[in-house]
Parts: sequence; C-alpha cells; structure tokens
Amino acid sequence: MAQTLVILFFGTLLLGVPVAFTMGIAGITAILVDGTLNPIVAAQRMFNGIDSFPLMAVPFFILASELMTACGLTNALLRFANALVGHVRGGLGHVNVLVSMLFAGISGSALADAAGPSAIVMRMMRAAGYEKNYAGALSAATATIGPIIPPSILAVIFAISTPQVTVAGLFLAGIVPGLLLGAALATANHIVSVRHGYRGREHRATFAELRGATLAAMPALVMPIIILGGILGGIFTPTEAGAVASAYALALGLLLRRFTLRRLYEAFAAAAITTSSVFLIVAMASIFAWLLTYLQIPQGLAGAITGITEDKLGILFILAAFALVCGFFIDTLPALIILTPILGPIAFSAGIDPLQFGMMLVLNLTIGMITPPVGPVLFVIATVGRLRLEGLFKAILPLLLAEIVVLLLVILVPGVSTFVPHIFGFAK
Repeated sequence: MAQTLVILFFGTLLLGVPVAFTMGIAGITAILVDGTLNPIVAAQRMFNGIDSFPLMAVPFFILASELMTACGLTNALLRFANALVGHVRGGLGHVNVLVSMLFAGISGSALADAAGPSAIVMRMMRAAGYEKNYAGALSAATATIGPIIPPSILAVIFAISTPQVTVAGLFLAGIVPGLLLGAALATANHIVSVRHGYRGREHRATFAELRGATLAAMPALVMPIIILGGILGGIFTPTEAGAVASAYALALGLLLRRFTLRRLYEAFAAAAITTSSVFLIVAMASIFAWLLTYLQIPQGLAGAITGITEDKLGILFILAAFALVCGFFIDTLPALIILTPILGPIAFSAGIDPLQFGMMLVLNLTIGMITPPVGPVLFVIATVGRLRLEGLFKAILPLLLAEIVVLLLVILVPGVSTFVPHIFGFAK
C-alpha cells in the first residue's frame, strides 16, 4: 500500500494534477488496491477531516477579509501606512511592508494579501520608479506575513491537527515572528533602496494628515484588537471570533454606506469559492495523512532521524530542512496537513515545545509560497503585475534570505514563539 500511495502521489503531482485531487486519488486508490481496508474508510476520513468546530473559523475569517476589502478599507490602510513611513528612505517599500502587516490582522492569508494591498502598492512602486521585478518581489515577500500574524488560517489548521496546542495559543505565538518578519523585510528594503537610490516622499506627513489617515484606518485597525481581545478575554472562542469579525465588517460597510448589492454578492461569492477550495484540500489531505499514520511512516522517519542525532536542536533543524524542501514542491495548506502528523510526534517526543514547532512549520511552509517551482504567491504577483517569473526569482533572493534569518531565530530561540503565549497562560 505504501508504494502505491507514494508512486501515485508523486506521479499525479508531476502530471500537474491539482494537489487536492492528487492526495485523494493516491489515498483512495491505495485503499482499493490493498484490499484489506473497507473503502468506506475514505469517506469517513474525509468527513472527519472537516467535521471540526474550530475549522469553522476559516470561512468566517475569509469572509471578514472579503467584506473589509469590499468596503474600501484597504485603501485606508494604504493611506495610513504612507503617512506613517512613506517619507523614509525606500518609503513605498516600507509602506508595502507595513500595509501587509496591518492587513494580516484582517485576512490571515498570503494569497489574499498578494492579490489585494500588495498588488496595489506594487503598482505604486513601479509608477514611482522602482524596478518592476523588485517591486513585485517585495510585494510577494510581504504577503507571506499574512499567515503569521493572527488571525492565521494556517494556525487554525495546525491547531486542529494536533491536540498539543490551541488556536489562541498559536495565534499568540505568531505575534513576535510576524513582527520580526516585517522588521527583516523592512531592513532588506532599506539596504536595496540605498543601493539603488530609491527615496521616499519629499515631505513628512503633517500632524493633520497623520490624524486624518489614522481616523480613516481606525475601523480596520480595530478588527485585530476585537479578535484577539475577545479570545483572550474569554468572551468568545476563535470560531466565534471569526463570526464576530464577519459581522463587524458587514455592519461597518453598511454604516459607512460602502456596499452595493453587487459588491456584497461578489464578497460572499469569493469567500464561498475560497472556503470550498480550503475544505476540499482539508478533506482530501485527511485521507492521505491518516494513511501515512496507518502505515507507520512517522515512526519509520522518527527512527531514521534519531539514528542521525538525538540532540533536540539538531532534530529541529532536520525537521525544518525537511519541511522547507516539501514547501518547494507542495502547496502550503496540504503540506501542513500532511506534515503535522508525520513530524509532530517526532518533535514532541524530542521535547520540542509544540508552539515553537508549530510556528516553525507554519513559517517554513509560508516561505515555500515564494520559492520555485511552485511558489503560488509568486505566480499571483507575476500574473497581476505581468512579470516574468525568472526576473521575480532573481529579485526575491535577498528578501528570501531575510525571511530565512527569521526562521533561524524561531528555531534557535524558543522564546520567539513561546514568550507571548506564556504571558497569557497558553504555553506549557
């Protein structure tokens, strides 16, 4: 069964079959060919994979993001970021970083960021004289902040895949790495800007301009506070927080009279399509992940790794390298669902903190979204900006290096992931 599963998975993947169907085809065919398991187990595993109350947070957060974009608050965030940092060296690059950090507190999705605010700032950078491939590369890199800063869709998926962490705990674990990621990209942008002579706006924003931009962006800036504050205050669960965020975004758009029937329809339709894609991937990956566990592949891999080293840090580096390579070839969400039950037991048995491991895995796979050959965020930026992938790959290398530095900090310093959860009582 193991041979059938692996051969079909990589065979269909090389043929260009969508990864959700790749996992489903490989899993169901392996069950049928083996004959020792009742085929109904495939349907049961698919249903069990999506029959989760915490997973309901995902469609709510997706809807909240779509509604906030539909009511025009993305432009308010851009105006606020530009007033705050637009005057410094490489100003629009810093605006790109900051607006992605702010939008991350709403969307939790790298693709949503890449197709929305990052794409807008990319066009602004190109119009201001930034080299087109660098503008695209920075927009792709900043989009990866989305799945790190809470609320994060990937954090929800990881938390429901392992009982060692909670959604709230992993949300908190992403705060410091997300801020470090923003700081690392801002530093890289400053170095590139100095080298190429990219400047900011001529004048610093006046107090009146800054106040106006802040007031306009305040409705969007409040949403992360509502989400995290409600969860940490015990007012609602992460799933209920998603529902509250959606209701807040809907009420805000109606009160500001930003919605038309067409905009509302498009926001709900886009959220429904994205949610369907996510749930299809989760359902299919559940079959695949269960079969890997059933075939005791994690145990075999654990034995191989401990045969190399029993040092906790060494094991974490091996797991990180394995995840990074997988991220090159497999989309982030299915890779997370597949790797969590495989690598998680190895990490936990070695004494690695579940929050540190979870953040390492999420950050690792998120970096894979801007690396060839898959790199879905790069493809989005290339399509939106009409850029060649070869130019993007070259321009993104220094930004990729900055993100890997943050990944190394997460690996070497457990407190980067566990400090904030520990303060609020979510760390062991």
